[in-house]
Parts: sequence; structure tokens; C-alpha cells
Amino acid sequence: MPNSWATMDRSFLQADITSLVEKSLTINEKISLLGAPNWWNTTAIPRLNIPSVRMSDGPNGVRGSSQFIAVPAQCLPCGTAMGATFNPDLIRKVGSLLGEEAKAKSSVILLAPTCNIQRSPLGGRAFESFSEDPFLSGTMAAAYVSGLQSQGVSATIKHFVGNDQEHERTAADSVVSDRALRELYLYPFMLTQKYASPGAYMTSYGRIHGTHCSENSWLLQNILRNEWKFSGLIISDWYGTYSIDGAINAGLDLEMPGPPRFRDSLLVNHCLTAQKIQLETLNKRVTNLLQFVQQQARRNPEVVYGDGIERTRDSPEMRAFGRSVASESIVLLKNQDKLLPLTLDKVKTILVVGPNAKQTIISGGGSAALKPSYSISPYDGLVNSSPVGIEIAYTVGCYAHKYLPTLENNLQTHKGEPGWLCSFYNHDKDDQPLPEPLSSVIVNDTRIKLVDFLPPGLAPLWSVKLTGRLTVDKTAPFELGLTVAGRARLWVNGEMTIDNWDHQTPGDFFYGQGTIEEKAVIDLTAHKPVDILVEFNNRPPPRDGETNVSSQPALMRGVRLGGCEKIDEEGEIEKAVSLAKDCDVVVFVAGLTPEWESEGFDRPTLDLPGRQHEVISRLAAANPKTCVVIQAGSATSMPWVDSVAAILQTWYLGNEVGNAIADIVWGNVNPSGRLPLSFPVKIEDTPAYLNDKCENGKIHYREDLFVGYKHYHTRKIQPLFAFGFGLSYTTFSFGNLSISEANIDHANLRVHISHTLRNEGEVAGSAVSQVYVGYPPEGIPTTPERQLRAFCKASDLLPGATRTIDVELDRNAFAFWDVGTNTWRVAPGKYLVEIGSSADNIHLRGEVELVKGLSWIGL
Repeated sequence: MPNSWATMDRSFLQADITSLVEKSLTINEKISLLGAPNWWNTTAIPRLNIPSVRMSDGPNGVRGSSQFIAVPAQCLPCGTAMGATFNPDLIRKVGSLLGEEAKAKSSVILLAPTCNIQRSPLGGRAFESFSEDPFLSGTMAAAYVSGLQSQGVSATIKHFVGNDQEHERTAADSVVSDRALRELYLYPFMLTQKYASPGAYMTSYGRIHGTHCSENSWLLQNILRNEWKFSGLIISDWYGTYSIDGAINAGLDLEMPGPPRFRDSLLVNHCLTAQKIQLETLNKRVTNLLQFVQQQARRNPEVVYGDGIERTRDSPEMRAFGRSVASESIVLLKNQDKLLPLTLDKVKTILVVGPNAKQTIISGGGSAALKPSYSISPYDGLVNSSPVGIEIAYTVGCYAHKYLPTLENNLQTHKGEPGWLCSFYNHDKDDQPLPEPLSSVIVNDTRIKLVDFLPPGLAPLWSVKLTGRLTVDKTAPFELGLTVAGRARLWVNGEMTIDNWDHQTPGDFFYGQGTIEEKAVIDLTAHKPVDILVEFNNRPPPRDGETNVSSQPALMRGVRLGGCEKIDEEGEIEKAVSLAKDCDVVVFVAGLTPEWESEGFDRPTLDLPGRQHEVISRLAAANPKTCVVIQAGSATSMPWVDSVAAILQTWYLGNEVGNAIADIVWGNVNPSGRLPLSFPVKIEDTPAYLNDKCENGKIHYREDLFVGYKHYHTRKIQPLFAFGFGLSYTTFSFGNLSISEANIDHANLRVHISHTLRNEGEVAGSAVSQVYVGYPPEGIPTTPERQLRAFCKASDLLPGATRTIDVELDRNAFAFWDVGTNTWRVAPGKYLVEIGSSADNIHLRGEVELVKGLSWIGL
């Protein structure tokens, strides 16, 4: 809705915050500032001209302030894709673009970036984070924050700290050693604070040392504010506040979302009178909040005092940039006999197969999901830019969805508009819907999320009717699915088809507060519409096996309708195999979807869902020239790895997914992405195996420092593909290593490293030089033998050209956390310096000797 502050007196921009807090604000006004009025805004105090500022979810786009009727946005590649670029300069530009996107959505705060460590590839939000490595994560996060805040939009770096899995995330106590916490999990936040100074931090849902992060004074006060000198705003994750006085006293400034559950005026006043909270502490929290609001209002007066309307930005330049980021993140994992790039002299006929080929899988699910301004499917991207003379055929091969695909593209209202009509009804005292709707709106999405929108005047009990006409382009059996957080029924042509009302089976829909997908099959005729009615009620029913309605508040409300043709799975596979035998190359677009990788739950297995593995194997047996394109935010298993000719890891690439994949396949772009995480052969090989679930309220980080490649290297376990690995359409050689003597001046330390990279191939390409440091074997506690401490991307190196790579190591490159003194310490001794193209492919080795040690606390 338009911002009511467009004509507000802007005197707050010059206001003395101390005077406001100490002399002007009432106690109840102060309390109201520490909570929020809704999902996305801070509280305004009109009588003192204090405006509200708006925030929005990230991290791979800016969704805006409504999940119900979202304003379309630019979607960029996910966190692991950004990490795969190994290009901080590029990610700084990503942050800058997202800053402009935020302001177009009338937001001055972006809830991003996510820089938690990927302990396990099964983590539901792994795709949001940059890497398994803390140095790469921190470097990319700092670049992202720098770019974002260069546009005046505050970053909200998250989740501080230890939100590394979704299982029982609001209860889990991360049992982790102080060394691992400092050297792995806090490290990316520390680097970002040092080099980019985020405006805000968001606390994790779980616990550290037995205390929830949102009420953990050791984290928020001792480390963040005292050691790292952070002076910005600390906010909770949504519903990640668990106390009144505990969180306020520990340093949590803002409870989100609103209306607040804990920072209610009566509750906080009660704590004040009981002296469980001191007025001085309340004033500190309010001061932090108002200083932050004032800072963002000063930086963005045109947004904060603007019309509040959310807009979609689009231009050829933005599209080209999104395409370049996406293509630079793609990792070429295998290219037997130089199958790729596909050219007219190699192939004449191509078969495109796979459940994701004609889908636009742009992002993982949960907070990262958004409605794109446009999107290009892999199939369309390949067809649109294919060389003249190449024929492309398609068949689906198999399905792999967790929930049936959404149906907005097949729906029209009864007046012919795209989408369906959503009408809200209040209920009378007997819980019966009133005859006339309170409000009606057309929604062009069959995922109805009501967390951040309800029409004014809605009664405590209410319902929604969603009506439209469904049309398909093929006569066939059609499977429909209905999922709900609340109660719902589906009617087709007046006949109740799915009942998800009184008897429900719990599922993971809507962060675990919804049901499984209940399904039904109907016969549909091509181009003959049928009437669709979904009835939704906000009253939660008892679940099957439960005797009472849950006493927990219904935090999430929504319903989802999906559907697709019911196929003969075996017949479809046989069709794909038959077609594969008669074409030159097969491109199978495989992977996961936002329903498999999402906030709220972890993946159950490394395997690709459905029968994808089987289909790939059968296609490769029929045609060895099979290229597999994997869309997934983290590692997946590849039992067919030896039988296919080429593999591309393409992550989630945003709007330009199809064009970016096509650029690599056709050779318009030479792949330069490198894996920001290790790909295991099997889940049993992963460092966190058997320790990635919460048990009795605790999740044990027994792998300690040995996360990712550090685990594989130390235990001599061969990964499927190593951290930092990635092929190119050319080859590179490394040489001429030079390592300076260590320059130690008081608390500073500098080591300069130089070497050369030469393009030995026939096409231009980009290489990533990775610098690993090994610590002395004596005088230091058990430490991984190889740790990434610097990297540099040499872009667009011409054939035969040589480039000198210069990097500098500082004291952090040689430091460990000394638990005896609670300081960072560098020990004297000889340190191994290795230059590699991946964690298991080292090309150059040297040494540097530190003749004296260092120790410090803070940044």
C-alpha cells in the first residue's frame, strides 16, 4: 500500500536520538519500536515524525512486501552459484544491483546475505550459503555487502550463528567447540564485519552453548558488539524470539515479525516494574533502532518518504548482467572427448530430456523464493540460441516433482483474466461464511501465502474461496494436488474432488505447519475448460492421530494447488530411450526444485528424486554422448558418472537460467565456475554424517574443524568432485612461484605471493588460482593440513597468454583460535604455501617462515 509518510515532516533526519529517547518517547512508544506492526516494517511514531522503514527478503533477489500478490522481481543466481564464480568483484556488482532492486520495492533493508557454513549437502538452505569454506564464504559475503550498501541499502547478514540445518531448527543446540565456532562458523561473519561493516545482523533460530542466539549475550554483546565493534541493528529471525527480558537484556534490538508476541506493552512493562529489565537497557535497544532508522532514512529519503509503491525493474542491461553472472557460476564437471561445446560440425540432432527441461527452476524455496519478472527455461534457452541446422527434439523422460507443478498458467477467471479470483469471507457467530465477500482480488499464482497479507476488517474466523477455469492443451488423465496450512477442499465442475479439511496428514508444506499433498486424478479434454473452486478456512483442524487442536498459534496460513498430466512412467522412459538411439547427443536436464531444497526442512537423501538416476543410466546406455545438466543448490549423487560424456553443475540460476545454460552448451561462454563445496561419492563420506540431525535438543558438530575438503584431505577420502574443481574448454599451466619474507610490524603481518598462469589452449578462458596454507606440525593444536587462505580469478586469458597473479596473506591466514587464552594466535614456524586449481590438485609449493608469533582479540 502507498506510504502515508510521503508528506511527513522530515525533521527526524536531523533529530537528536539521545534527546528523543531520554526526553520525548513514552515508555509504551519505546516498547512499540522494539517490535513491528507487520511482517516487513519497523514501527512509526507519527507524533514525533519517526518514519517506518521497510525490509525485504533476499538473498538472490528482492521479493518485496507481499508473498500473496508479489510484485515481480529480478532473480539472480543462488548463494552457491555466487560462490562458484570465485569472483568477488562480480558479486560486489550483484550486491549493487540488489540495492537498486530493494529501493524499487520501497525497501531500504535487505535480509541478506546468508553465509552459514555448509556442513552437509542435505541442509535445506545450503543453496542460500556461499560455501563450505569460511574464507571463501566471508570474502563473497563482504563483496555482496559492500555492493549492496554502496546503494544505501542496509545488509542484514544472517544467520548469526550456527543455522546449518533445518531439523528442529528452533530448538537445536549446536554443540560445537570454541575453535570450530571461531575458525569456521563465526569466521565469515568476522571477515564481513572487518571488510564491509553490515548495517544489521539477524540471529539464528537455534542455540549456542545452550542459549538461543537471540538471547545469547555472549554472542551479541561479547563478540559482536565488544570484540568486533558492531554498532548497527540486531534483529531476530521471523518468530525467532523466545523471551521478553532474556532477549532484550542480551542485546536483541528488534523482534520480527509483528505484531510482536513478546514485546507487548503489558508484558514488557511488567518486566520493567519487576526490574527484570532496566530502563537503561530498554533505552539502549531503542537508541540502536532509531539510529539505524535515521541512518537508512538519511541515505534513502526518496524511498522512506516516498509513495511506498513497489515496482519491477527490467532492462536489456539487467538481463545481460543476470545472464553473465549465471553463466560464470556454471561448473563443467566432466567433458569426455570434448563433447562440449556442441557445434554444427559435431552434431545435427539433439534430444532434450528431463523433468526440469521445460520448467523454470530459478531458485530454492523458502525465504529465497520470489516471483520472477520473466524466466527462460533450459529448453527454450537451448532452442532460441541453437546454431542453424541443428534439430532439437524433446520428451519429458520422467517426473521428479515433490509437489505437483503450479497451475497459474492454465487458469483464467470467469471473466477471462489470467489467474483466479480470491475472495475473503468473514464468518458469523455460528462459524458460517457471510454471503458477501469482504474483499476480492485476482491472484496469478496457485501458491496462496497469507503470512504477510490479510484484508482489513477480517474476523477471527474467516475463509477464502478461490475460483477460476482450468484449461489444458492435451486430452489426458490429469492429476491434481491440494496442500494446505489450515483447511481446504477442491471442487471441479461442482464435484468435490479433494478433501483436505477434517482428516489431515502432517507434511512439510509451509515450514512444517501444513499437510502432505492430497491428490486425485480427473480426465480433462484439450481446450475444454473446467470450473475450479478451492475453499480455504483458517481454522486448523486436528491432525490424524491427534485428539485435540494444537494449542500453538497458526503462524503460517496458505493453500497450494498443483497439477499435471498423469503419465505412464515406464512408457515415457522407453520413449526417451528410443529417441536417444536416433540422435547425435542427449541433453538431460536433471535436478531438484524449490520443493526439495527449501527453508523449513532438510533433504532426505543425496539422490535425485523420482526415477532420474535410472533414466540417465538408460539414456547413456542407448547413447554414450549424453550430457547431464544438474539444477541443484548443493551436491547430489551421480551413480552414472562414468557412463555419461559430460556433466554441468548449474545450481539455481535465476531468470536467465535457460540462456546461461545455452551459452555454455553452445560455447558462447567458456565455463569458469569452480565448486565452492566438495561433492561426495556417497552421503556416508560426508563430514557431518550421523551428526546432522537434532537429538534430544542437541546437534553435535563432531567433525569439529574438519568440514568439507579439510575432512576429505585429512582422512584420505576421495570425493566425487573436489572443492575448487572445475573444467574449462581450454587448459592452464601454473609456474614461477615467488613467496616474500614475512613482514611483521607490531600486530600486522604481510606475505606477498606471486606466480604465473598461462593459457595453453586454443580459446580464451578464465582460471582460478587457489592459495592454501598448511600450519607447522609442532606447537599448534590439531589443525587441517590444507586451508584456503586466498584466491584470484584470472579472467579472459587469451590463448598463449601469461598473466602474473599477485595475492597477499595477512595475519588471519596463519592464525588459529587459542582456547587457553581466548585470543587469535599466530605461532612462529615454517608454513606450507600451496597453489592449486582445486583442493586436491596442487601445482606449486613453497614455504614461508614466521620468526615470531602474534596474538590479538577482535578483528
